Amino acid sequence: MKKLAIVIALSALAAGAYAAPETFAIDPAHTAPRFEYSHFGFSNQLHSFDKSSGSIVLDRAARTGSVDVSIDARSVNTGFALFNEHIQGEDFFNTAAYPTITFKSTRVMFKKDKPVAVEGALTIKGITKPVTLNVTSFQNMVHPMLKKDAIGANAVAKIKRSDFNMGKYAPAVSDDVTLSIAVEAVKE
Repeated sequence: MKKLAIVIALSALAAGAYAAPETFAIDPAHTAPRFEYSHFGFSNQLHSFDKSSGSIVLDRAARTGSVDVSIDARSVNTGFALFNEHIQGEDFFNTAAYPTITFKSTRVMFKKDKPVAVEGALTIKGITKPVTLNVTSFQNMVHPMLKKDAIGANAVAKIKRSDFNMGKYAPAVSDDVTLSIAVEAVKE
């Protein structure tokens, strides 16, 4: 009986040594999906989306994870209501038919215990293309206000808007677009 208790205790300790996947809910108040492009060569324009949601699952010990992000394309914010309306039209986001942009990971790549890139499928206007988000910064710590584990990251990718049937005015308005996302997420 004593041997059985020791075996059970050792098994419990060994199981605790392996980290389990942790799920983090994206904090929409501190998550900012953005896109940047050249406007006739005059300047780079930077716009954002005000509404996003999703989850991030990480298992740093196993170096695996997943990212699932949903962006409300109707929440595009250029700073000008008329321009917001214009790029929600059929030539660009066509939010009447495609109100949501999604990114679903297929693989999270790690360097030691930190994610450095996320490969996945980006869907805009019903068109899905492979995209790699390069993680430029990553932080995991107890949130100072919420007193819960939280993560934060910045990630960036380059796409061609014509790949998503949004190529109007290219190349005068650049076809190349930089996507970036600053994300914070709190452990569930």
